[in-house]
Amino acid sequence: MNPHHLAHPFEAQCRLATPLGALTLAATAQGLAGAWFDGQAHHPGALAVPVDGQQRWLRAATEQLSAYFAGSLREFSLPLHAAGTPWQHAVWGELQAIGCGAHTDYGAIARALGKPQASRAVGAAVGRNPLSVVVPCHRVLGRDGALTGYAGGLDRKRWLLRHEAPDGASHAGTPASRPVLAATA
Repeated sequence: MNPHHLAHPFEAQCRLATPLGALTLAATAQGLAGAWFDGQAHHPGALAVPVDGQQRWLRAATEQLSAYFAGSLREFSLPLHAAGTPWQHAVWGELQAIGCGAHTDYGAIARALGKPQASRAVGAAVGRNPLSVVVPCHRVLGRDGALTGYAGGLDRKRWLLRHEAPDGASHAGTPASRPVLAATA
């Protein structure tokens, strides 16, 4: 992701049907800039940009997300160009380091960023993630392994975790789902 705060116009958008409802995808000339479920918190609403599912980053995102939902893709390789503050980009970078089927918590991300007292600030940045599924904020659980807020709704978060679990069952709340991000001193 671009490490700078971006105030850019989207170049194109498209819609993608998923098992969890429709996703609106938006892209700039540099990469995928948004992926929002209908009804998701912080959804930008109607976008005043052309609908063009053949725009290169939207076509790539559609192909990769379709493969992810079909169970044949576990890691995305898309150029990302999301608007955000330097702090949000740092948090979103940590989210991208959480492997498919793994989980972490807000405190572990704060420690990994060298700000052990910043769990709430991490939570705020996680909640503002504009790239649902692609930047896996659904892999962040409460410190005790409990499902916590998800801008797309807890039912979607539960589904995504179950979809990614190696055995197809959700491990949220079990000791095996404890943080996977290494704390930095």
